[in-house]
Amino acid sequence: MKCNTVRTKLAAYFDDAITGGARVAERIQVRQHLEGCSVCREELERFRKLAVMLSRVPRNVPPADLAIRIKVAAAQGQHSRDWASRVRRIKDRAEILLDNVFRPLTVPATGGFFSAILVFILVLQMILPGATVRAVQNDVALNLMRPAELVSLSDYPQSWAPEEQDLELSLPHGLLVDVTVDSHGQMTDYQILSGPTSVELRHQLDQILLFSRFSPMLSFGRPTSGGHVVLSFSAVRVRG
Repeated sequence: MKCNTVRTKLAAYFDDAITGGARVAERIQVRQHLEGCSVCREELERFRKLAVMLSRVPRNVPPADLAIRIKVAAAQGQHSRDWASRVRRIKDRAEILLDNVFRPLTVPATGGFFSAILVFILVLQMILPGATVRAVQNDVALNLMRPAELVSLSDYPQSWAPEEQDLELSLPHGLLVDVTVDSHGQMTDYQILSGPTSVELRHQLDQILLFSRFSPMLSFGRPTSGGHVVLSFSAVRVRG
């Protein structure tokens, strides 16, 4: 048996703690090693001196009320532990109850919410094709619906009668016209929202809007009649 192994067993050897059938052989091996190893014998001697010194230390007498104080402290600690554990148990039960109640409802509720949004969009697209949709500046076109737009405004009658002098009609308050466009991008009707409504002006508007180009309103990518484009004029040329 090596010195390192013996040193780990010296305390038990000194206190006669090595007992049992298998331990007897181990005790014999330790004793045989001590007979031939002076270093381990010195280590065992230190254990003996330590035991003598400890035996000379006076024993402290515990207070007379130590037992009562221990019992009171134990009772108080048990009471506090019971209260804390009771709160934890109530909290754990509440969390388990809420988890069991709401978890089965989470997935159906989420699916129902998105399904309702999808149905609402589909129904809205079925209702709105005939509704008025006006072009808005800087509007972002969506895949579901796109309003009608002005492609090019005709300059008639200037290009038709260049030899005749035209009279420019100034409109101080402007002219606002709501144009109805069919599925082919043609003007089908218009309404003057604000501004003069003279016969000459209407005649000029008829010619201008008739030869102007529009893009029809798109619903799910398909051209749809009933689109509206609002045009604003600051002046109109009237043939003299």
